Amino acid sequence: MNIIIDYGVGNLDSLKRAFEEIGLEVAISNDIKKVNQASSIILPGVGAFEAAMSELNRLNLTEIIQSKVKNGTPILGICLGMQLLYEFSEENNGSKGLGLIPGKVMQIPNFVKVPHMGWNKLIFSKNEPLLKYIKDGDYVYFVHSFYVNSTDDELVAYSDYGVKIPAVIQTGNIYGMQFHPEKSSETGLNLLKAFKEMCLYDSISSN
Repeated sequence: MNIIIDYGVGNLDSLKRAFEEIGLEVAISNDIKKVNQASSIILPGVGAFEAAMSELNRLNLTEIIQSKVKNGTPILGICLGMQLLYEFSEENNGSKGLGLIPGKVMQIPNFVKVPHMGWNKLIFSKNEPLLKYIKDGDYVYFVHSFYVNSTDDELVAYSDYGVKIPAVIQTGNIYGMQFHPEKSSETGLNLLKAFKEMCLYDSISSN
């Protein structure tokens, strides 16, 4: 089963409907046993980084997520969920993340309007299967005040908002989208469709 992790943040029902629309059966859960048996993990989220990590820790999900991902289970982080994949966030007094990807999360500079809210276009950095159903320049919907700063080795596509905003990332079985695919019309659904295919590929290649 593909599990959308419920840790008290985000509109999970709309995300579930988006996955069901592209034919991926998902369940919303924070049950340790179900997460431990998940064939893929979707980590959504809006809100504060530290509060999100505190809740994952309280639910005893942090180490399970880390272990499953390191053992090859695909994970998709969405919005705050993508930021949680990294080592550290400077938000508030600073907080450790899941540490699955090197890098840190920083506040968008105040020389632009914060939060970054609304439609912005994707600029491709790599030609990856995750982008197979969309075009360079397609628009997606963002709502965030922080962005990832890393080596960019995992960068697949970004958006220009006065600063370079990593928008789609992938390294191995780890995927991330800073925007909300469930709010991004056909482009968002096509990205989820490609993620679904990558999950199936990972499952076949691990057998």
